[in-house]
Amino acid sequence: MPLSRHSGVDEQSKWAKTTVEDFDCLIVGGGPAGLTAAIYLARYRRKVVIVDNGESRAALIPESHNYPGFPHGISGRELLRTLRRQAETYDITTIGARITSLQREDGGFVAMFDGHYVRARFVLLATGIVDESPDLPGLKEAVSDGSIRYCPICDGYEATDQRIGVLGHGDDARSKAKFLRTYSKDVTLLSLDNRPQENGETARLLRSARIKAAGPVGAIERNGDEIRTLLRGNQALSFDVVYPALGCRVRSDLAAELGARTNRVGCLEVDAYQRTTVDGIYAAGDVVSDLHQIAVATGHAAVAATHIHKSLPDNFRSAEIAEPGKAAHPGSIKGTLPANSR
Repeated sequence: MPLSRHSGVDEQSKWAKTTVEDFDCLIVGGGPAGLTAAIYLARYRRKVVIVDNGESRAALIPESHNYPGFPHGISGRELLRTLRRQAETYDITTIGARITSLQREDGGFVAMFDGHYVRARFVLLATGIVDESPDLPGLKEAVSDGSIRYCPICDGYEATDQRIGVLGHGDDARSKAKFLRTYSKDVTLLSLDNRPQENGETARLLRSARIKAAGPVGAIERNGDEIRTLLRGNQALSFDVVYPALGCRVRSDLAAELGARTNRVGCLEVDAYQRTTVDGIYAAGDVVSDLHQIAVATGHAAVAATHIHKSLPDNFRSAEIAEPGKAAHPGSIKGTLPANSR
C-alpha cells in the first residue's frame, strides 16, 4: 500500500479535513524509533499517525556496520527507506510537518502543525537530537564521505589505524578521544579555546591514554579526502576523520513544556515502559538515551508501543470480518513524509 505523495497548497487543504480525526497514538518523529513504533501499533490494529519533518539523525549515517542484520552495512537513508516500505504495508497515516504545539485535551492530547491539528489518546515522542556541528564549508559532503563523523560507537571500527581528531572541549571530548584510542594510536584532542593540556584532569588523561593535544583551533576545512585544522599561529594539522564533540540539542521541548522531567542535558526521564513523567506521553530513542544507537531506539519503540496497546481499551475482533485474505487494518487516511526524507 504505497503512500501517496501530496504537495502544494491544494494538498495541504486536504489535511484540514482529515487531521481532526482521533487516533490511538500520535508518533512525533519518523526515524527508526518512530517507524518501528508505528509498525508495532499497526500490527496491534491500533490507529496511529506519524508526524515527521524529515530531519532524522539516522539520515546522516553514510554506512552503518553495527546494526544487526546487514553484514555488508547499510546507509542511514537506505535503512529509513526500508523501514518506510515496511510501514507502507499497513494503513499508517503519515504527515510531513513539524509539530508546533502539544496540549492536553479531554483525556488525551491535541497537536498543532501548519494551522491544522490531530488528536490522540497517547503520544510517543521519537524526536531525537541535533548534533552541534563545526563551521565547515562543505560539511554535508564531509559527513557523506565519512571524514566528519559523530558516533564513534557506530563507526569507530571503520576508522581503525587512521589519523583521528576529536574537536571540542570538556568531558564529552575527553571521553570520546579516550574511546577512540581503541581503534587508533593516532588520536588528537583539538581544543576550541584554551590548550587542552592546561586542564589538569585532561592532561592526566591525555598522558595515560597517549592522546596528543593541539589547539586552539582557529578554522577547519576540507582538503581533498582529509580534514585540515588550522591552529592559531599558522600551524596546520591534517586528519583522515574528525569527530566533533560540541554537544547536542535534545528535542524534548514538546513534553518538557507539559512538565515532563528531563536530565541535565535535556533527555526525557522515562520508566521501564518508556513512559515520561507526564501521563500519556511516551518517549523512545535519542530523546531518552545518551547511548545514541539505532538498536537502542528500536528496542525502546517496541517496549513503548506494546505498553500503549495494553493501556488502550480492548480492540477485540468483531463478527464482521474483512474479505478472505484481506487484513482489516485500522484507519484509512494516507499521507506523506517530506520528500527530502525519502
